[in-house]
Amino acid sequence: MKNMTKVMMAATLAAGTLAAGCQTTPGVTAPVAQTLTNDALQAHNWQLVDATRTNGAKVTQLFFDPAKPLTLNFMNVNGNNRVTFMNTCNNMGAEYKIVNKNVQFNNVLSTMMACPEPQASFDTATMATVQGKYSLSKSANNVPMLTITNASQVANFKAVSK
Repeated sequence: MKNMTKVMMAATLAAGTLAAGCQTTPGVTAPVAQTLTNDALQAHNWQLVDATRTNGAKVTQLFFDPAKPLTLNFMNVNGNNRVTFMNTCNNMGAEYKIVNKNVQFNNVLSTMMACPEPQASFDTATMATVQGKYSLSKSANNVPMLTITNASQVANFKAVSK
């Protein structure tokens, strides 16, 4: 009888564990896609939160100084849409436009300082990261997110106040 009680308790525990694992968590939702517009890009600065290569490895060159993450600042200057790449060693930026729901750069400009490592690698990784397919969404916490995807990596940026 004791063995039967143990078996029934184990079965009850297992069933309860399986049922709990199949339940959905209230309030947790998938990111919601947003329309990519100049107003949406220019409403915030975009701070890098993670970047991974297609093999799953972190793009470590972008995270050498956690106090100064790569930040994108989209703005309108005298009627021209511009973006600057903040916290880089060289001053870098470009004109941009949205074409077919994607960001395209024109006239990328950069100072040409001889930056020491790891700043030089940060600048190189920045230019590789900002080239790709742009998409906007809102996280489960309703925080705007910008994702840039290209053939070698995926980078996620969160909206921060300007």
